[in-house]
Amino acid sequence: MEKHNDKKLETEVLVDQAWRANEKSGRYYEMTYAGATSFLRRKYSRKLKDIDVAVSGVPFDCAVTNRPGCRLGPRAIRSASVELASLNSYPFGFDPFKFINVVDYGDCYLNTHAPSSIEVSIYNHAKTIIKSGTKMLTLGGDHFISLPLLRAHANTYGPVSLLQFDSHCDTWEPQGPIDHGTMFLTAVKEGLIDIDSSIQVGLRTHNDLDVGIEIIDIRYIHENGIKKSIERILKRIGNNKCYLTFDIDVLDPAFAPGTGTPVCGGLATWQALEFIRSLNNVDFIGMDLVEVSPPFDHSEITSMAAATVAHDWLCVMADKKRKLNL
Repeated sequence: MEKHNDKKLETEVLVDQAWRANEKSGRYYEMTYAGATSFLRRKYSRKLKDIDVAVSGVPFDCAVTNRPGCRLGPRAIRSASVELASLNSYPFGFDPFKFINVVDYGDCYLNTHAPSSIEVSIYNHAKTIIKSGTKMLTLGGDHFISLPLLRAHANTYGPVSLLQFDSHCDTWEPQGPIDHGTMFLTAVKEGLIDIDSSIQVGLRTHNDLDVGIEIIDIRYIHENGIKKSIERILKRIGNNKCYLTFDIDVLDPAFAPGTGTPVCGGLATWQALEFIRSLNNVDFIGMDLVEVSPPFDHSEITSMAAATVAHDWLCVMADKKRKLNL
C-alpha cells in the first residue's frame, strides 16, 4: 500500500488556494478545473495591510437599458481567470504576484430591493478599500457602478483623468437616477473628472452633446492603428492620476457577445490587449471592468476576454513596481 507523507500534505496548498493559502502573494499549482475560483486564485481576504490591489465584484445590473445579466459578471470573470493564474504572464514573462500583493476582496453587498441604497453601498465599499491605500480592480456589474466608484476615488484623489474604453460615450442626459448611459455626464457635472485630461476610446455611437472629453472613435483606430491611438491617449492623460473604466462592449460582438448593449464594428480582443499593455506610463489609481453578461456569452469568450484585460492591467501595475525595484 502506498504511504503518504501526511506532514507534507498539511503544509502544501494543493487545491482551494483562494482561501487556504497563507501568503498574500504566493502562487501554487492547482487544477484549473477545480477549486475555489477567486480572481486569478488570489486569496480571499479583507485584510488590506500592505496590499497593493484589491479585486472586488459589484454584482449590479438594474441600470441596464437592454439585456440584463451582468450581475453575474464578477462570478464568470473569476471563473474564466483560473487558466491565467497557472503560468507566468504573457508577454511580460513573469509572475505578477512576485511584485505586487493582490487579494480578492469579495463582492460588495447590495440590497437590490432598495434601489436608493445602491449608490451609497458601492461608495462606502470603495471608500473602505481606498482609504487603506489599496488600489481597486472592480468587476461589474453594469456601467452605472463607475459613478459611485469615481465619487469614492475623487474623494481621495480629487478630480481624476478618465480613460474610458467603450462603444458608448455614456454622457447622455439622465432619464432617471440610475442609468448606465448617463453617469459620466453626472461625473462631469459633479467635478469628479478632469475633462482636459480625459479621453474615450472605441466609441461608435452618436451623441449630440459634447462635454469636452477627447474622443478616439473606432474609425480612427481602424484607420490609424494602435500605436497612434496610444500616442494620443498618453499625450492627453500626461502625468495626471488616471482612473480606467473598461466596458467589455468596446469589443466587437464577434469577440464579446456576452454583453448588454452590443454594437457592431468594435475592437478585436488582441487590439484591446495591446492597448492595455501599452499603458505602463500612466499613473493609474484604479480600474473597473463592466458589462459582462454571462447569459448571452458563448464558450466563455466574453468572460475570458474580460479576465485577460483585468489580468494584463495587473501585470502593467506589477511591471511598474518591478522596474522601480531594479
